[in-house]
Amino acid sequence: MAKDSYLVGLIGSGIGPSLSPALHEREADRQGLRYLYRLIDIDTLGVPPEAVGDLLRAARDLGFDGLNITHPCKRLVIDHLDALSPQAEALGAVNTVVFDGGRATGHNTDVTGFAASFARGLPDVPVERVVQLGAGGAGAAVAHAMLTLGAGRVTVVDALPERAAGLAASLGRHFGGGRAQAAAPDRLPELLAWADGLVHATPTGMAAHPGLPLPAGLLHPGLWVAEVVYRPLETELLRTARALGCAVLDGGGMAVFQAADAFRLFTGREPDSARMLADIAGLAGAVPARK
Repeated sequence: MAKDSYLVGLIGSGIGPSLSPALHEREADRQGLRYLYRLIDIDTLGVPPEAVGDLLRAARDLGFDGLNITHPCKRLVIDHLDALSPQAEALGAVNTVVFDGGRATGHNTDVTGFAASFARGLPDVPVERVVQLGAGGAGAAVAHAMLTLGAGRVTVVDALPERAAGLAASLGRHFGGGRAQAAAPDRLPELLAWADGLVHATPTGMAAHPGLPLPAGLLHPGLWVAEVVYRPLETELLRTARALGCAVLDGGGMAVFQAADAFRLFTGREPDSARMLADIAGLAGAVPARK
C-alpha cells in the first residue's frame, strides 16, 4: 500500500536559503501527501562535513524516508551508504539518499536535472566544443550531462588544476578518450574564442558570492551560456551574456528537475515538473530565463 506521509531532509553547509523544502512540500501538497522537508545545516549544528555519516545514521534511526545531500558532503557521504546507483557510482558524488528497509542507497539527480533543463531551455544549440568552469560536485554532474547529451568535447577549467585534471580523466574513462580535457584558467581567452558554449558550475554569482566568474570581455555573441546558480536566477554572468546577445539558460531548471527526480525517488509518485517550474519562478523572484 502506498504511503501518504513522508519525512525527508537536506544535509549541507549554509543551506538556509535553499528552495528545496518549498519545492518538495508544494508539490506534495498538490498530491495530497503529508510531507515534511527539514534542513540539517552542519554550520548551524557546528559539526564538520565529515559528520555526514553520523547525521545519516541519525536520520535513518529517526524514521526519515530519505535525504538530499549538498556541498560539501556529496562525496563524503558515499562511505556511509549500502549501495550506489550507476550514475552516482560513475560520478563519485551523491545528492539523494533513499532509505529502504534499513538500507541507504545513493543516487545523483544533478545529472538528469541539468540534462532535462538543458534539453528544454537550449534545445537547438551546437555542442561540439563546450567550455566548463568548475570541477566540483556540481561540475562533475553537469559535465556528465553535457557528454550524455552528445557534446563533442568538454574542456574543464578550475582554479585547482588537479581537480580539473581528475574530472577530465574520470570523464575520459566513462565516455572515451578525447571527449574531455582539462585546461588552466589562463587558457580561457583562446578556448572561449572557439567554443560553442560555456557552462558555469562554480558558486560565483550566488547571493553570497556576487560577481562574474571570468572577465566580461571573454564573452561574445557566438556563445551560449548555461548557469547552475539559481539564487538569484538572473546572475551577473547571465545578465552580461544576454546583453551581448548570447542564448542563456539559468539554474532554475536544473534545481527543479533534480528536485522532481528526488521527489520521485522518495515517494514513487510522478511529480508535475511544469508546476514546479512555476513554483521556482515565484520563489526565486523571477521568470526562469530561456533563450
